[in-house]
Amino acid sequence: MKSEIVFGLESAAWPTMLVNTNGIVLRANAAATTMFSAALVGDEPSLSLIWSPENGISPEEFFARWDQSPKVTSDMKFRVTGGTMVRFKMVVCDFSREGSKWFVLQLLPEPEPAASPPATPETAASAQPHEGGGVILKQKLDCALQLARTVALDFNNALTSILGHTSLLLSKAEATHPWRHSLMEVEKSASRAAEITNELTLFSRQEKEPHRAAEGNLNMVVNRCVEFFRNDQTTKIVWKTQLERALFSARFEEVKVQQVLTKILENSVEAIAQQEGQIFVQTRNVELAEPTQDRTVRLAPGAYVCIELGDSGPGIAADVLPRIFEPFFTTKGATHRGLGLALVYGIVTNHGGGVAVSSQPGAGTSVRIYLPAEKQLVAQSSDTDADLSGTETILVVDDETLLLTMAETILTDYGYCVLTANSGQQALDILSGEHVQIDLIITDLVMPGMGGRELVERVRQLMPGTRIMCTSGYTLPADKQADTPYLQKPFTSRELLAKVKQVLAHTPAVD
Repeated sequence: MKSEIVFGLESAAWPTMLVNTNGIVLRANAAATTMFSAALVGDEPSLSLIWSPENGISPEEFFARWDQSPKVTSDMKFRVTGGTMVRFKMVVCDFSREGSKWFVLQLLPEPEPAASPPATPETAASAQPHEGGGVILKQKLDCALQLARTVALDFNNALTSILGHTSLLLSKAEATHPWRHSLMEVEKSASRAAEITNELTLFSRQEKEPHRAAEGNLNMVVNRCVEFFRNDQTTKIVWKTQLERALFSARFEEVKVQQVLTKILENSVEAIAQQEGQIFVQTRNVELAEPTQDRTVRLAPGAYVCIELGDSGPGIAADVLPRIFEPFFTTKGATHRGLGLALVYGIVTNHGGGVAVSSQPGAGTSVRIYLPAEKQLVAQSSDTDADLSGTETILVVDDETLLLTMAETILTDYGYCVLTANSGQQALDILSGEHVQIDLIITDLVMPGMGGRELVERVRQLMPGTRIMCTSGYTLPADKQADTPYLQKPFTSRELLAKVKQVLAHTPAVD
């Protein structure tokens, strides 16, 4: 059972355990195993082995009463190594996943009071933190962050499957296909959902974990986003596009830049509403020899790609314009979260760029996105099957069956031979088989049991020179896997195929 559960607090400095409603310890971090040693050894150690009778209630009874009287903090005693009973402030978080209810217990040692009655969920659990309150607050936040990471991870996996299958069908559908518009709406909805996932990820991540995005031509993403809205027959909008044919190369994450453009174009379409109006989209190269100011954006010398999106709508009031990037600020009413343009600003600045907005009441709005670029040209992709197909053998490793099915469907459709494994150990079993020649391994980083990082290290030791590509709903940290090709979830079928083509064309280094 332990090996099937992803637990995110192994590195916490305080004792932390994941338990079920029967009081069985499913996971314990290093601090807990050090504190309680042999009591947590075995396949299904029971919390009752370290739970003090002075608590006045058994672990099973405590969790059984949780739904009727949940308490985040409780004063409880536990038997530590050597047999001594130690009082802890127990911080409890509950959550359900895959039909099971679990509890995260985080234990903070407390000074022994002069006298205290037996603890129950109704009495001992009602005490508020006093000494060490800041630490308890941090533990509560860490627990919330872990839950947010878990939700974001599951949501990303589902979105990756949706985007992968939908974009594959779009690549096959003719422009006049009757289902094409509906498929584009599905893809657009998935991209909107990806914004929510991104917000959860940003909330749950305490520090930035940058990675080097792939080079590409931004015209491709611009064309795709414009096509989303241009095909909407309910609007009377005239679209004008002027794209630089020899656009500079830029490094960007396609899904995130698509979120940025989609959000801005949504605002433009809403501004024009059902009236007749015009939206113009332009890309151009920008070279700056000295620092330059565009509205509130300060641009350092260098090369940029500028994407400008404008509309002929009513414009933005002068008192509102300075606040448009503030989180939770909105003029659209209580049903809107006010995070759209804040997300735009965050994504663009995380790419090292800037966003400038010009607007006057009655004269429309213009948004200019600047992304750092290199003064070299990248040919615009033709998106043909010949560009993305291959015949190599690829092993895909992921604990989510939905994602294995999606990857196998897309890659086999483009000519690849695909093997799948639902765990790191199963991947190693496949690799150890006779007459197995794998050209590329695609592995998720976060998996129960043997995670992707451990699998990468094992493969590098056993099969040096094997090409490896990692995927994850999180951003790849700058550790010893930072040089491994990486694709962040959620991704489209084209992003997957293009990244596979890029990795296969690269000769891996051999230690």
